[in-house]
Amino acid sequence: MKHHLHLEMCWSVGLSHCCLVLACLLICAEAVPISIDKTKVSPPPEKPEEKTQNVDTGLHYDRYLREVIDFLEKDQHFREKLHNTDMEDIKKGKLAKELDFVSHNVRTKLDELKRQEVSRLRTLIKAKQDIEGGKDMAIDHQALLKQFEYLNHMNPHTFEVDDLDRLIKSATRDLENYDKERHEEFKRYEMMKEHERREHLRTLDEENRQKEEEHYEELKKKHADHPKINHPGSQDQLKEVWEEADGLDPEDFDPKTFFNLHDTNGDGYFDEQELEALFTKELEKLYDPTNEEDDMVEMEEERLRMREHVMNEVDINKDRLVSLDEFLVATKKKEFLEPESWETLEQNPAYTDEELKEFEEQLAKEEQDLNQKSADLQKQKEELERQQEQLNAQKLELQQAVQHMEKLKSQKDQAPPEDNEGGNAPPAPPAGNNEPLPPGQKEEIQSHP
Repeated sequence: MKHHLHLEMCWSVGLSHCCLVLACLLICAEAVPISIDKTKVSPPPEKPEEKTQNVDTGLHYDRYLREVIDFLEKDQHFREKLHNTDMEDIKKGKLAKELDFVSHNVRTKLDELKRQEVSRLRTLIKAKQDIEGGKDMAIDHQALLKQFEYLNHMNPHTFEVDDLDRLIKSATRDLENYDKERHEEFKRYEMMKEHERREHLRTLDEENRQKEEEHYEELKKKHADHPKINHPGSQDQLKEVWEEADGLDPEDFDPKTFFNLHDTNGDGYFDEQELEALFTKELEKLYDPTNEEDDMVEMEEERLRMREHVMNEVDINKDRLVSLDEFLVATKKKEFLEPESWETLEQNPAYTDEELKEFEEQLAKEEQDLNQKSADLQKQKEELERQQEQLNAQKLELQQAVQHMEKLKSQKDQAPPEDNEGGNAPPAPPAGNNEPLPPGQKEEIQSHP
């Protein structure tokens, strides 16, 4: 189960760089280039233009979401409106109304995408029903499609303003809950890891248990022995990136230039992925994949904590993006210049003793339920085997009876003709035969009138 949770967390980590659909839209929009102060930093070498890759949001309708975005961007009118609409208006549905002015070709393609998505959902519903054993049951697709709120299931043929509005709101809501779900997954992972460690200790004798405990404490001590961790988003932390990652003189640190250097797609915003990349140096102080004491799942949780902290401090309009203006305002605050020390995961456990106790009780209950189900299944198996034995015995008796009847029939068919002993009448002479009978037989016939 630990391995399963580890894979689940790694999978979640791979999706952690997802952005709000609104952010995805804005990122893809054309941005005005921002000049770099060439007196303080040499311009970076020019790179060939690369096509922006869409970040997987981790949503079950991610493909549909990205395809809709891709085709909307092809419409010049919609693209201009997108560039001039702020995040709050997008959330309120004002941008969705611009769908009425999108070109016919784009609308036709959006209609096709919606029909494909509805077909996909119906296939999933049918497959789920087949798995659950309801192949012969009628399916109410309209009722089942209601659970998919990101499209209007009542109109499965055309993509309308309501569909775009639903898509934006659903993606906004789902992605806002994404980080919370990741934290819960990490908490379960940590509690399972501790639970399995304790279970392992119970299987050891006193001597080996003590050795294992000493080794565990030694690993914790080694992990805690690391260089000072700068407060995420502080001047000290960004200056360290400026010096070590960018190779620049810390005395020449300039917030605007720093922002331009690390706004890798040049859209005028730090998205979540770009922001998390700034914490790599700090995380390398804490975690090394070659060290036994360092857990890479914990490293990604630490990265998430850092990003959330900076977003809470800097992202004024809560659109999950950091604009240049928001960044520059943050660099003038006391928290940026004189930050408090940063408390890492080992100083902020993911769970309390009470939560661990409840978790272990829940595991024990689940194990008990599984054992009960296993016992019930075993009884059912034994009963089925007993019934099968009875059926086999009945089948054998029936086969033996059939064989006996066939044997009797065969014997009867092969029996010789019966003789005249026992007072049976002699056979009558053939009709039309006038030859005289022998004297003895003639007297016998006369004695039987």
